[in-house]
Amino acid sequence: MSSIYTYIRKNKNKTFDEEPFNEVDNLVFSSLIYLNFIDIVPSNKKYITLQEAGNIFLKNNNYFEVSWYGIAQQVSYNILKSIVNTIRYKDVLLYNFLYIGDVNKQFGAMCIKVKKHFIYVAFEGTDNLLSGWKEDFQMSYKFPIPSQEYAIKYLNKNIKIFDKNIIVGGHSKGGNLALVSSMYCKNLIKRKIKLIYSNDGPGLRKSQIESSNYKKIKDRYIHIVPDYSFVGILLRNDKYKVIKSYRKDILAHSLSTWEIQDNKLKETTLSNISKNLEESVIMWLDKHDDIKREKMIMTVFKALEDSNIYEINDILDLRNAIKVIKNLKSIDEETKKLVEDFIKFNFNHLINNKN
Repeated sequence: MSSIYTYIRKNKNKTFDEEPFNEVDNLVFSSLIYLNFIDIVPSNKKYITLQEAGNIFLKNNNYFEVSWYGIAQQVSYNILKSIVNTIRYKDVLLYNFLYIGDVNKQFGAMCIKVKKHFIYVAFEGTDNLLSGWKEDFQMSYKFPIPSQEYAIKYLNKNIKIFDKNIIVGGHSKGGNLALVSSMYCKNLIKRKIKLIYSNDGPGLRKSQIESSNYKKIKDRYIHIVPDYSFVGILLRNDKYKVIKSYRKDILAHSLSTWEIQDNKLKETTLSNISKNLEESVIMWLDKHDDIKREKMIMTVFKALEDSNIYEINDILDLRNAIKVIKNLKSIDEETKKLVEDFIKFNFNHLINNKN
């Protein structure tokens, strides 16, 4: 089975002239921003090569330390280790690193320059910590959320007048930030953007997806979701490319599970369980206004916390899932169904594994 690591091994000695940038390189670059490059990658226009920054990071951090932060960081560490000394990636320039994080918000971004080709602006997503997902779900009742504001400001500040061939991308929440920042950045910058990648990132509110700002960038927007998606189908989407993951649960969200064939992501169709979850999301959005959405989401997260769930993966334990359902109080039937559909999404995988 071919994965992102297979692609790296196959193309590690090819320059971007020999093998042009493609959607798998997009995955590689969108993963790098999950790593903490503070005091390694400059926070301004000064450059450091990926090889130099990567070797410093790998010297100062081991896999087990990085793994503590979550699955996305584990994958990013392995990708960095795979590319750090390769001909294809070692001379890529990293700069404008920014990280902001506290109990209410989390934001990360970095510019990645392939000389004479393009600049890739990478936005960080959330991982499996429950605290990070709260901000994601704020998107259903509030715009802009803090990280979206930061993303728009980041593009406006860091894309300069002589920069060209801009690609904006991210994984998970980072994909939404790539989309929203491209929609609402200055027109001069918007014209420089050639491609926008959302790698299983949430969609948009109804007012946004119907806006002229979305229509202006729609033809450059590439939304990639795995066949067992639960993040990329959140909110509203008018298009996406469905690709094959070898996982059939929440871990299909991880880039490392996505299958690759002939230097491309292997296309397929959306699973029935993800289709049903998507339909439940739309019904829930149509049923509730912003005030009710906020109230219901706070109730759901309170139920998760009361069930001692601190990471999204904890819900894979059936005992925890049952606790969540029991702790859902003062909640309407649509919201309860949405939570139950999410639990069913993962419980379905547990049943399949036993057969």
